[in-house]
Amino acid sequence: MRFHYSVFAFIAWIIICTILMTLPGSSFPSKNWMSNIQLDKWVHIFLFGMMAVALCWAIYKNNHTRKTNNAIYFIIAGVICLIYGIAMEFVQKNYIPNRSFDTGDIIADAVGSLIGTGFSYYRYIKK
Repeated sequence: MRFHYSVFAFIAWIIICTILMTLPGSSFPSKNWMSNIQLDKWVHIFLFGMMAVALCWAIYKNNHTRKTNNAIYFIIAGVICLIYGIAMEFVQKNYIPNRSFDTGDIIADAVGSLIGTGFSYYRYIKK
């Protein structure tokens, strides 16, 4: 089976996200103006939105010639992105120095996954 390069784009994005989310807490500046605008949450929304778009794009490019219901796969893709985000919060809490579990990050991950999945649905399915 030959994969479309979109699969490799998704894998690259997962690697980038994993690296960013496993950086020690000391790598980030402490209190400053960025914390006032909740930049961390906007970064999570962006990362997970792009992750969902990349995964949906890979699904679409590898399934668009078949008679499949990509909408179901897109929903599953959004859920997979959210599960990844939740898992990374537990990794941060238990294994990364100076990082902690943040429910706000999970909410931002969910928002990003939803936006990315919704965008993909309207881009690839609801043309």
